[in-house]
Amino acid sequence: MGSSSLALRGDPLAAAAEQLRILQSAGHRPFEAALTEAGLAPLQAAGIQVLQINVGRVCNQTCLHCHVDAGPDRRESMSGEVAEACLRVLAETAIPTLDITGGAPELNPNFRRLVAEGRRLGRHVIDRSNLTILLAPGYRDLPEFLAEHGVEVVASLPCYTPDNVNAQRGDGVFEQSIAALQRLNALGYGQPGSGLVLTLVFNPGGPALPPPQAQLEADYRRELQARYGIRFNRLFTLANLPIGRFLHRLVENGQYEAYMQQLVHAFNPAAVEGVMCRTTLSVEWNGRLHDCDFNQVLGLGLEPTAPADIREFDFARLAGRRVLTGQHCYGCTAGAGSSCQGAIL
Repeated sequence: MGSSSLALRGDPLAAAAEQLRILQSAGHRPFEAALTEAGLAPLQAAGIQVLQINVGRVCNQTCLHCHVDAGPDRRESMSGEVAEACLRVLAETAIPTLDITGGAPELNPNFRRLVAEGRRLGRHVIDRSNLTILLAPGYRDLPEFLAEHGVEVVASLPCYTPDNVNAQRGDGVFEQSIAALQRLNALGYGQPGSGLVLTLVFNPGGPALPPPQAQLEADYRRELQARYGIRFNRLFTLANLPIGRFLHRLVENGQYEAYMQQLVHAFNPAAVEGVMCRTTLSVEWNGRLHDCDFNQVLGLGLEPTAPADIREFDFARLAGRRVLTGQHCYGCTAGAGSSCQGAIL
């Protein structure tokens, strides 16, 4: 398959359908069959611990691995009306965590209201930041805002050396990321006893599974402290799922079949119980509901009997729903497993 076989832009439904076609074309064992053989089908939600809101695909970076194909030229952005519907759900339920992602979530005009109201409601709030936005004109007060509200910053930093980061995320991104981390540290983030949690996120630069999380965290801690005086609380390792821009790269480079084969062979039934879709409800920028941010990219929605939109929220019907799965789910269940909370095992 050449690069022309996957168009990520244009009609979103057509792009999602094309990704699904590619995922299903390789002829590997269906993910549902792997679940069935392991006695784990059907996959069911086990409550809602996290309301993850994707506020849009607008971003100040264009990263090679981005599964939502975010960038400066995207226009998808959550409206105030959908943001208010999300806040109503939080106010009417006991869902403990509000997880805000994008794109660069800070670029959405409703970001600060979501943070402030989420914290007023007593929820743990996560900002999934690319770090460089914290230095952008018009956003340089964001570190103080996040610290004032006690927001956990989950920050992408795919290596502790500049070459790897800049190759994956763009020229100069590493240097800006280090400056942003140092500023967060100065406000107390990552410092013992501050209560301000700084989590770093690693993902491989290419078609490979992440190394063991604990060992890589020790390497990051040692190198970032020695080179830049940076401290952080923990490191998450995430596998690159074969969707979005990363799928495009795999197809373009003739690596798709080999990567899928690697994921299928590394399927680990023990990781299934901890996959994020079992305790997370994902809200798309337009209000549509999904089992996870990855299903969102593929336009899967929820099972037909579940509410389809955040404005139709029904906790009882959503908390035990059947989770929709596909071939991309091998990415979350390979090896030690992968989720928005890092390695599962």
